[in-house]
Amino acid sequence: MSDSIAFIGGGQMAAALIGGLLKAGHPAARVTVAEPDASRAKLLHDQFGVMVKTSASETVAGAQIVVLAVKPQVMNEAVRGLKLAAGTTVISIAAGVRLASLRRWLGPTPLLVRCMPNTPALLGAGITGLYAETPSPALRAQAESVLHAAGECVWVTAEAQLDAVTALSGSGPAYYFWLTEALREAGAALGLDKATAAKLARQTFIGAARMAEHSVDDVSQLRVNVTSKGGTTEAAVNHLDTAGGRALFAQALAAANRRAAELGDTLEKT
Repeated sequence: MSDSIAFIGGGQMAAALIGGLLKAGHPAARVTVAEPDASRAKLLHDQFGVMVKTSASETVAGAQIVVLAVKPQVMNEAVRGLKLAAGTTVISIAAGVRLASLRRWLGPTPLLVRCMPNTPALLGAGITGLYAETPSPALRAQAESVLHAAGECVWVTAEAQLDAVTALSGSGPAYYFWLTEALREAGAALGLDKATAAKLARQTFIGAARMAEHSVDDVSQLRVNVTSKGGTTEAAVNHLDTAGGRALFAQALAAANRRAAELGDTLEKT
């Protein structure tokens, strides 16, 4: 029988996971959501046919898996007073909320998994980094049965590495959108009308991503494949390298990694 899954919070990421679970065949009757906002609760019920309650305590009763999908700033309040059966798996998708804080709030009995998904999960095309103190094969399988609904999964070996996951893939979609914006603006500066430049930049982004997904070659080889000696692409890539493009991205991710750690330190004090 499919595990009974309780969601605390019914926002976009929770909806993405619920939709993916149902699409994969998980029974709607085995999914319950705690969502205090009446309009959001109705939307979730109408869209997915799942039971939605206002009480978190009632929602988690009897659940084998509890997914914490609330904002980090309200996590303490959201889980306060929850009584979870021994062996319940708790999966937190809240950025920055460390396992030590969850353990302090939830007590010693649940099995804890912390993860960092990203926004392409809304299309089932995301990737999630996961960490657990004791990632047994059974716990891994259970957590992945939920998170695979949003896309791919990777496990890290230290909780601090989730800050790097946040910097790379959690924040990563914004980098690609930023690059697409920059290409669009550069194309317009070269004389293309804005709509044409925007379409060229967007579709190039989409096409390159599909090539990376379906090719057996590494992305470095794909880059070489389109970089003819003495050609236009080589001129552009050489300029990016000379201007320190790779170093700039390394510095940007380091800044995001530091900020993720700072947010974790702040939340740990709540």
